Amino acid sequence: MAKNYDELAKTIIQNVGGKDNVTSVVHCATRLRFKLKDEKKANDDVLKDTDGVVTVVKAGGQYQVVIGNEVADVYDAVVKEGGFNGGGQVPDDDVEDNSSFVDKAVALISGIFTDILAPLSAGGIIKGLVVLVGAMGWLSTKSCTYQILYAIGDSIFYFLPVFLGVTAARRFHMNQFIGLAIGATLTYPTMVQLAASKTVLGTLFKGTAFASEIHTTFFGIPVITMNYTSTVLPVLFTVWFASIIEHWAKKWIPSVVQMFLVPVVTMIIALPVAFIVIGPVMTWVGDAIGAVMSGVYNFSPIIAGLLMGALWQVLVIFGVHWGIVAVTTADLAALGYDPILGLSCMVCYAQIGVVLAIIRQTKDKKLKETATGAFFSGLFGVTEPAIYGITLPRKTPFVLSCIAGAVSGAIIGAFHSVLYIMPSMGFFAIPAYINPKGGSMTTIVGVIIAGIVAFIAGFALQMLFGKKSVDAEYNKKQAQKVADAANEAANITKSAPVQAILSEEKENPSTKLVSPLDGEVKPLSEIKDEVFSSGAMGEGVAIEPSEGVLHAPADGKIALVFPTGHAVGLNTTDGAEVLMHIGMDTVNLQGKGFKTLVEKGQEVKAGDPLVKFNIKEIKAAGYEVTTPVVVTNSKKYESVQQVAQGEVKVGQEILSLQGSNAEVKTTGQVQTN
Repeated sequence: MAKNYDELAKTIIQNVGGKDNVTSVVHCATRLRFKLKDEKKANDDVLKDTDGVVTVVKAGGQYQVVIGNEVADVYDAVVKEGGFNGGGQVPDDDVEDNSSFVDKAVALISGIFTDILAPLSAGGIIKGLVVLVGAMGWLSTKSCTYQILYAIGDSIFYFLPVFLGVTAARRFHMNQFIGLAIGATLTYPTMVQLAASKTVLGTLFKGTAFASEIHTTFFGIPVITMNYTSTVLPVLFTVWFASIIEHWAKKWIPSVVQMFLVPVVTMIIALPVAFIVIGPVMTWVGDAIGAVMSGVYNFSPIIAGLLMGALWQVLVIFGVHWGIVAVTTADLAALGYDPILGLSCMVCYAQIGVVLAIIRQTKDKKLKETATGAFFSGLFGVTEPAIYGITLPRKTPFVLSCIAGAVSGAIIGAFHSVLYIMPSMGFFAIPAYINPKGGSMTTIVGVIIAGIVAFIAGFALQMLFGKKSVDAEYNKKQAQKVADAANEAANITKSAPVQAILSEEKENPSTKLVSPLDGEVKPLSEIKDEVFSSGAMGEGVAIEPSEGVLHAPADGKIALVFPTGHAVGLNTTDGAEVLMHIGMDTVNLQGKGFKTLVEKGQEVKAGDPLVKFNIKEIKAAGYEVTTPVVVTNSKKYESVQQVAQGEVKVGQEILSLQGSNAEVKTTGQVQTN
């Protein structure tokens, strides 16, 4: 019978300050997340002592009531009791409030790009393929067909500020359509044309590295018009500034006219500031970096290559690499060649070398799919999906890609390879290193070597040093799922988590468990999932099933049946708490291929069927069916010993649990045909 959470919901609402104190409520995997008008009205101590509540956390402007595995049911009861508008489930926090500034910055940037990774990957692949067919002469670059295909691939990059305006607005909690309007204004055709205007009203910082031409004014204030298409930082800073203006405007503009006056005030203040201050400042930062790199190159091409290769991706993230592009344009016009930008053209292969290693290392099916798309996009030199979606959020892989990129830059510097035209992307940048006046091809060979070495170095560094960071969050979530299952299986309340149960001094009597499956029994340590193989959840065995029916390993009561059918918890009559988890990550199947035959609280005998599962269907979906059989209260026994090897049948003894009594109790065995 399902639990009734009405009383718990009433208690929670009462102690968060009542219905009138609640602005909104959503839930994540384990917590109710309230936004309260006044957190002082909430009664933390009462909630913490409430049966069904684990604890209370205040973070990120939210009042979080930690429930655990039953949060969705409690949430439904709270919404019903309070008459709230249901906001549904939301992702867990990216970074906790006590995280470092770097962690918060990385989480912010990655979060802004997460929603557009799919079109970024698609655009990168399409753009790369179009450039390829054009370079091979299979399609004229002047044909309408080529132009249409190129527009399809390039559009998201050209109008990147428009997309980022929306996602940044979401992260800064402001009207997303105002964010979209900000991005659109920055890339408005008239503003782009002004940046290339031959009309010069004056030059700011004339005679310095920061010399900037003024093409127009705003109420007499000089405006240094720049081309903001494909840029990142100007729109991010502008949206952040606009979010402050919007929140301020909402405080004094009457609610009856807020719908149109708040956007007016926000945009009329934020966008002129963007054109007059934010955009030019970002440009000057880029110019400064370009000037420094030119000086370093004149001192040592190899050192310049190391720095350029290591820092290029960082510069791209913050959108200040355009200063170096500007230096390249000037060098090509004045000297006929440029040595600086060319140092970075093979860094993309360092990035995708790391990504390929991550594809091999990860157990997360979703990450594998995302990384595969990013890898193919990166082959054509478009690494934004790989950076923002794969390596940067995990930090260590991104650092390793920068190290491998530094090696590629140093090699290009050592060969004195320089650009003679503005380069394309990745492999297609190689022709830009060919001297139109002829000469040795050694410099071209150096670029190719740099790309190969960057790829190998990135792959090797990630395989050697980056594995732990790949699935850190994924493993954490899986561990929490298993821990929740074990807690539920043991009927453990908030005051007695798994660790407390395991530390109790009193031992259980000796008993034994029989095999719940037909198949091959293996040591638990052979399971790929570290949560189980490490013994963190308890001792036991793993079984590779040959038949898709899970049986009871002893007499007892069902303590847990996951709705998806992939895991069952059993409390045996002798006190053992057993968790059986069919396959690895099979929770992602959402019940497909599983049929539960029992319900929570049901009494069972050893050998009774608990779950039917389709082995072929599960494997076809890309999941293993290796099943851990774990005694979650293992420390209640002197030892938990595997007593069977190789092939086993349902009802055959597989585990001996030695407790405080000398005699081992006999568990009913079931003979199967």
